[in-house]
Amino acid sequence: MLSQILSPSVLILLAGGVQICGYLLINQTYLRLTMLCSTSLYILYYFHAAETPLWGAIIISSMTLVTILIGLATLYARNSSWSVPDAHKDIYPLFDELMPGDFGKVMRLSKRETLTEDRIVTQEGDDPETLIFVTKGTFLVQKGKVRFDVPGPTFIGEVAYLRNAPSAATTTLRAGNEIVVWSRSTLARNTRTAPRLKLAFDALISRDLAKKVSLAVSPDAEHH
Repeated sequence: MLSQILSPSVLILLAGGVQICGYLLINQTYLRLTMLCSTSLYILYYFHAAETPLWGAIIISSMTLVTILIGLATLYARNSSWSVPDAHKDIYPLFDELMPGDFGKVMRLSKRETLTEDRIVTQEGDDPETLIFVTKGTFLVQKGKVRFDVPGPTFIGEVAYLRNAPSAATTTLRAGNEIVVWSRSTLARNTRTAPRLKLAFDALISRDLAKKVSLAVSPDAEHH
């Protein structure tokens, strides 16, 4: 009975069927698990398909198996909470669009600080060199003759970053503001080589923009 179940014709059908099902999956973990299963079945098939094992195919399939296992380990590391840097675990909930591993990569490109004095970080019409996320505190924004306060947590310079355009307003951070700062050029260079990370980070910024729009009021109401 077992020999019939493990016959080459059954093994190749099972391996091909599992592989085809895997290609229908979007979830990367499930996809790799089905590829792991189908590759294992192919290896069994190569052992029994001929009078002597097909060692060339077995070796290549075994290498493929190892590659799949490495991919699964990488996915696990990216999705696991232990990959969030200890120094930034307190603010990770503010970046929940990013997977833990991606968050760690982004934070390694940043500088986090608490201001001891007021600082102008963007000038209307100028190209800002940084993208800033205010994790705590309220800062001052001036657009033309209109001035208004904006509470964190929120980004500063996100429109200029997304559009690669000059700043739309002058922004002054106040002493006591807690911020995360990225160099625009460094961030753009690193996300350019990691499309998935760029999509996730851009989605985070877009969500922040949508939140600002939903909370926006007429500038005249804030004019003073």
